[in-house]
Amino acid sequence: MGERILPERFRILSGSMLKVLAVVLMLIDHATFLMTQDVHLFTVLGHAVTVYKLIRLVTRMGFPLFAFLIAEGFVHTRSRVRYGVSLLVLALLSEIPWDLYFQGKVLEFGKQNVFFTLLWGYLGICAYEGLRSKPFLRVASVVALLATALVLRSDYGISGVCFILLMYALRDHELLRDAIGTGVLATKWKAGLAFVPLAFYNGRRGFIKGPVLKYLFYLIYPLHLLALYGIRQYLLS
Repeated sequence: MGERILPERFRILSGSMLKVLAVVLMLIDHATFLMTQDVHLFTVLGHAVTVYKLIRLVTRMGFPLFAFLIAEGFVHTRSRVRYGVSLLVLALLSEIPWDLYFQGKVLEFGKQNVFFTLLWGYLGICAYEGLRSKPFLRVASVVALLATALVLRSDYGISGVCFILLMYALRDHELLRDAIGTGVLATKWKAGLAFVPLAFYNGRRGFIKGPVLKYLFYLIYPLHLLALYGIRQYLLS
């Protein structure tokens, strides 16, 4: 195993706890789009800090946590095919709710939901591991997935897929992972905040076990988007 930032006794967060944290951050982040007014708090170096900016500063940790959990899921899943199919089904189920809430219409193909990005990243890990003996095909597969993310404009795009691959490739080298990962995403240093809770990860699954809880957490994504869309429509009526 590679280097670790914190000793084992401080590693108190399981995969389930990281998943709950990621979901809560996601819910808060998406709910901020319902805000009709902002509140100025203070000014730092000539830049106004508002309630909206402060909330989104913290909630930007959500995607890096999900990306890390995708890499961990690849390592620990009992069926990599079933895991990939689950991501695909969830991406398809989430597209209409995502389009309604963020694009304002059904099936707007200008941009796709983040679970497509998570799927491309997962498939990239599969190609990275499964094609070790075929380096040309291995590179070509990853490049094709990056191109797909670019063409389909899935949320976080190429930088999001690269981040997932980074989480897997450097999973045993925390210092290097954190240093490089902070600058990979478009959100840059804000995403680096996610490495604080990741330093406390203990490598255990935690309390989310069995198909019921697992798929319930999957369904939170499309269901919360539908709920937020309904709330916004009610507020506008």
